[in-house]
Amino acid sequence: MTTKMDRPAPLATKQPGWSPDRRSLPEVHGTVPIPLTGGFWRKMMAFAGPGYLVAVGYMDPGNWATDLAGGARFGYTLLSVIVLSNFMAILLQSLAARLGIASGRDLAQACRDAYSRRTTLVLWVLCEIAIAACDLAEVLGAAIALQLLFGLPLIWGVCLTSLDVLIVLYVQHRGFRWVEAIVVTLILGIAGCFALELYMAQPNLRDLAAGVVPRPIILRNPEMLYISIGILGATVMPHNLYLHSSIVQTRRYGDSHESKAEAIRYASIDSAFALMFALFINGAILVMAAATFHGTPHESVAGIADAYELLTPLLGTAAASTLFAVALLFSGQNATLTGTLAGQIVMEGFLNIRLRPWLRRLITRLLAIVPAIIVIMIYGEKGSEPLLVLSQVILSLQLPFAIFPLVRFTSDPRFMGPFTNKPWINFLAWPVVILIAGLNIYLLYQTAVAFLGS
Repeated sequence: MTTKMDRPAPLATKQPGWSPDRRSLPEVHGTVPIPLTGGFWRKMMAFAGPGYLVAVGYMDPGNWATDLAGGARFGYTLLSVIVLSNFMAILLQSLAARLGIASGRDLAQACRDAYSRRTTLVLWVLCEIAIAACDLAEVLGAAIALQLLFGLPLIWGVCLTSLDVLIVLYVQHRGFRWVEAIVVTLILGIAGCFALELYMAQPNLRDLAAGVVPRPIILRNPEMLYISIGILGATVMPHNLYLHSSIVQTRRYGDSHESKAEAIRYASIDSAFALMFALFINGAILVMAAATFHGTPHESVAGIADAYELLTPLLGTAAASTLFAVALLFSGQNATLTGTLAGQIVMEGFLNIRLRPWLRRLITRLLAIVPAIIVIMIYGEKGSEPLLVLSQVILSLQLPFAIFPLVRFTSDPRFMGPFTNKPWINFLAWPVVILIAGLNIYLLYQTAVAFLGS
C-alpha cells in the first residue's frame, strides 16, 4: 500500500491540522465522566460499556449457522474452535482500544492519516461493503425471528427491523450510556434464553468438557475443518475494530500518560469480560445443537428456521423454540444498533465527511434492506439463508484490510508513542493476523469451488 509514513509526527501527539472537529463520534466524544478518586470497581463501572457494544458482533445472526452446523454434525468437538477464536478476538479488540486511547484516532482516521488518498478510498469502499454485508445478516436475522414468532412475512420483517434507526437516534441524543444500557440489557436477554435452552437440552457435561480441548481430528476431517474455518472466519468482524477504537473515546479520561495507561487497562478488561459473554452464547448455540440434534436423524440441520421447528418436538416443549426465536430477535436488533454506529465512524473517519446522523444511518439501512428485499422478491423467503452465507463471505474478504493496519499501527512508535505494543504482544498478534487472514482466504477459495461445482 502507498503510505504517507515519511513524516514522523506521531498520532499520539496530535498531528498538525488536528482539531476537536476531527474527533471520532464528536457528538458523544468524552461525554462519560471518569471519577478521579475511588477504588477499582468504581472506575471499572465508569469504563464498562464499550466492550459490550463490541461483543454484540460476535453473537450476531451471521454466526448462528456455523455454530448450529458444527454442533449438530460433530457434537461438542468444535467447541474448542469457538474458545480459541474468542481469545484471538480478545487480543485484537484490546489492540483496537489501545489505538483509540493512545493516539486519539479511531482505526479509520488512522488509515486516512497513514495512507495515500487512493489507498484510503479503496479501504473505505471495502469497509462500507463489509458493513453493508454485516448489516444485511443482522436485518435478515431479526426479520426471520419476527416471522418465527409472529408469522410476519419476511419482507415486512425486513422493513420493520429498519426502524431501529429511530431508536439509535433517540437514545444517543439522551446520552451514550443509554445506548450501552440497551445493548447490555439485550445481551443479558440472549444469555438468559440460552441458559434455559441448555437446561432443557441437558448436555453431557463430560463430553462438553472434552470438547474444549482441541483435537487433531479437526485438521484431518475436511468437513470438520471447513466448518471450523467458518467459525474462525466469522470471529472477528472488521467493523468491530473500527467501532471499538472509536467508542472507547467516549470516556472523559485525561491526556497524561498515567490517565491513558489507566484507560487502556480498564478498556481491555471491559472488552475481555464482555467477550466472555459472547463466548458463552456462541458456545451455548453449539452445545444446544450438539445435545439436541447430534446422533439423531437431524444432524444435517443448519438453517435457523429448521432448528426452530425441530426444537419443540425434540425437547418436548414449545418454550424451547420460542426462547430460540426471542434470542435471535434480540441478537439481530442488538447488532443493527452497533452496525449503524460503525457506519458513521467509518465514513467520517476515512473521508472526514460529516453527515447528519439520521441521514448516515438511513443510508446504512438502505444498503442492507434493498439487497434483502430484492433477493426475497426474486427467490422467495428460501433465498434468505444463502444470503446470510454470502454476507459472511463478503466479511471474510474485508477482514485482512482491517487487521493488518491495526497491528501495524499499534506496533509503530510514530503512532503510539510510549504505548507501542510490547514485543510479546506482537509475538502473539502477528501470527493471529496471518492465521485469520489465511483461513479467510481458504474459506473464500472453498466457497468459490463449491459455487462453481454446483
